[in-house]
Amino acid sequence: MSETLLEIANVSKRFGATLANDDISLSLAKGEIVALLGENGAGKTTLMNILFGHYQPDSGHIRVMGKDLPPGRPLAAIRAGIGMVHQHFSLAPNLTVLENVMTGTESLWRPVSDAATGRRRLMELSRRFGLETDPDARLGDLSVGEQQRVEVLKSLYNHARVLILDEPTAVLTTIEAEHLFATLRDMARQGLSLIFISHKLDEVMATADRIVVLRGGRKVAERLRGGTTKAELAELMVGRAVHRPERKMSPPGEVVLEARGVTLRRGGVDRLKAVDFDLHAGEVLGIIGVAGNGQTSLSAVLSGTARRTTGELRLFGAAVGDLSVPEVVDAGIGRIPEDRNHEGVIGEMPLWENAVLERLSRFSRGGLVDRRAAIAFAQRIIDGFDVRGGTPLSRTRLLSGGNIQKLILGRNLIEHPRILIAAQPARGLDEGAVAAVHGRILAARNAGAAVLLISEDLDEVMALADRIQAIVGGRLSPPVARETTERGQLGLMMAGEWEGAHAV
Repeated sequence: MSETLLEIANVSKRFGATLANDDISLSLAKGEIVALLGENGAGKTTLMNILFGHYQPDSGHIRVMGKDLPPGRPLAAIRAGIGMVHQHFSLAPNLTVLENVMTGTESLWRPVSDAATGRRRLMELSRRFGLETDPDARLGDLSVGEQQRVEVLKSLYNHARVLILDEPTAVLTTIEAEHLFATLRDMARQGLSLIFISHKLDEVMATADRIVVLRGGRKVAERLRGGTTKAELAELMVGRAVHRPERKMSPPGEVVLEARGVTLRRGGVDRLKAVDFDLHAGEVLGIIGVAGNGQTSLSAVLSGTARRTTGELRLFGAAVGDLSVPEVVDAGIGRIPEDRNHEGVIGEMPLWENAVLERLSRFSRGGLVDRRAAIAFAQRIIDGFDVRGGTPLSRTRLLSGGNIQKLILGRNLIEHPRILIAAQPARGLDEGAVAAVHGRILAARNAGAAVLLISEDLDEVMALADRIQAIVGGRLSPPVARETTERGQLGLMMAGEWEGAHAV
């Protein structure tokens, strides 16, 4: 690792009043894996976008193999051997894998694409790096993990020597993430240099050779993996010791939401199959399962964005029909959607509009929105839930993922809902934001709210839930008590092994 491949020297970047990167320097050696660690909004993605040429720095410079890299030119970065796998993929879903990989690699003046040569090179890279793929598969038909594999292959096809991965596990299952990092370690052994952006301490400690920590746009620390701990890294990220909140046992209240035999059929497939559960006031009921087993459908039915096919729902003891989103909100049900960017907010709208989006009737009179009251409501959320990076008038897309999540959480919890449906509430959040979100959920539960926690994160469910049900193939297991259930048993339940589960 003695040969320095990449140097970033004294790079700064400002967006209006926000100093996103402040005099940052770092290096990368051949065959080295560097983790760029920091809170949501710390400046990690901005720095990597400067490296890849999406942004032009206000000051500083970048060298690759001792040569200056022209700023603000992605093509120059690609030709210098830099590849980037974005958190939100940039491939065309209607094209095949081979077409996606070859797009942009041949001259526009070439009369016929040399697909045969491209196929041979793609399959050679696939075998060499253990990235199995079908070159003729339509990209839109692949899983998220398979699509990410294609993104990596496209960079390798372009002769990347430095590979940047932006939050590479944010949309992956645990098994997919483990496979990805095993592949990355193998790539490094073959001489590829990697930078991966993350805020997940476990994957950083398991994969990186060196860890660079950003906070508030500045580089605050650099550590070798063997010379640090998760506790130290968490404190460096947020500037203080981070403690996850602890759930304390308390007796549940009355049943506020019941499901009996609920099914949902879409596209000729039963997404939910005879689902039964009871949700009590003052408890967290955790629904745990591997992605694709019906969690999204369950959340949609309960949040008012999908109509159940059959079955009965009872809300506060009374049978209800299919509820719309406004009816759900008016009934005192808060909802944290699984996909905050596509279902939770509209990025081009300012914060204040997103804050009142689902409850416009409370901020309008005679068909006109009371803008002053709505802005004041948004400011209450910003202040009360520590939403950083903007004002009520800022565009929501300028916030980091963690701060968008806190905005969504705030608009739902600030008025003390009776029921909270939280789908993947801490997905993609840094350690400090996870602690804050978990603390708010437990505070709502302690205040008497009934919380339905839908999550793929076993640690999250074990930390927050009073009772747990596994979802497998659209079916729910019998509920088990958190205090009497071990992780191993929950793992078996997630695989459909429900025998021996002590239902409560």
